[in-house]
Amino acid sequence: MSDDPTKKKTWVLDTETKGTGAQVIPFSKQPPPPAAPVRPQPVGRRRTPLPEPGAAPRAPRRFRAIGVMSRAVLADDVELPELLVALGRVAKVGDVSLFVWAVEAERWRLLTLAEQQAVWKRRTPA
Repeated sequence: MSDDPTKKKTWVLDTETKGTGAQVIPFSKQPPPPAAPVRPQPVGRRRTPLPEPGAAPRAPRRFRAIGVMSRAVLADDVELPELLVALGRVAKVGDVSLFVWAVEAERWRLLTLAEQQAVWKRRTPA
């Protein structure tokens, strides 16, 4: 072997192949490096617009609690403190259906499970 630097080749391991694995190719035939990957841009949640500074304050939320088995009304059209006291007489969160008055829709809306659990954690045990 001669030590002529013009006859030496540098080899690289090409791992971009699919299926059978990598190949060893001469450095001169190496494909250009891929462009930098495009990073996804975070998308924020839609924010509820803040009320106007001169607008009237929002009325307190109104709640309703109905027993699941008996369908008895435990609390009707009450604010949160009264609801928490009424829930103190209930054994489990699954024993009641909790509703909140939706002002825009003008109807009672069933609370989600997460909302019901948040209210349940704040209840006043009897």
